[in-house]
Amino acid sequence: MKTVIFACVHNAGRSQMAAAYFNALAAPEKARAFSAGTQPGERVHPEVQAAMSEVGIDLSGAKPQRLTDELAQGAFLLVTMGCGDACPHVPGLKRDDWPLEDPKGKPVERVRKIRDEVRTRVAMLLEREGWAS
Repeated sequence: MKTVIFACVHNAGRSQMAAAYFNALAAPEKARAFSAGTQPGERVHPEVQAAMSEVGIDLSGAKPQRLTDELAQGAFLLVTMGCGDACPHVPGLKRDDWPLEDPKGKPVERVRKIRDEVRTRVAMLLEREGWAS
C-alpha cells in the first residue's frame, strides 16, 4: 500500500480536491492519499466544496490539517500544489509539484476548470504508477 500526500499551504482547496479524487479513483488495496498543509485553514473553501459536489464528491466533512512528520512518516510521494517557496518539504520524501491556481475566492467557472485539471493530473499519476482501480 502506497501513501501519497497532497499538500499546500492552507489545505483548503487544491490539495483537498486532489486527495478526494485520488481516493475515489485509486485501487484501495494499492494506494491511498491524504491532504495537509503547512498553515491549515479553518475549513475547506465553500467554492471548492460546491465544485466537488457537482461531480459527486462530498467534502463537507473534510477538515484542513497540519502536515507533520508523523503524518508524512512512511509516505511514498509528496505532491505540492504550486505554492512556490511556501510549499511544504519533507526531507527524504519523493516530491512532485503541480503548478495549479488557487481556487479560493474564484468564480465557480474557474474553480471547475481547476477541479478538472486536478482530476486529470490525479488520473495520470494513478495510471503512471499502476494504482488506478
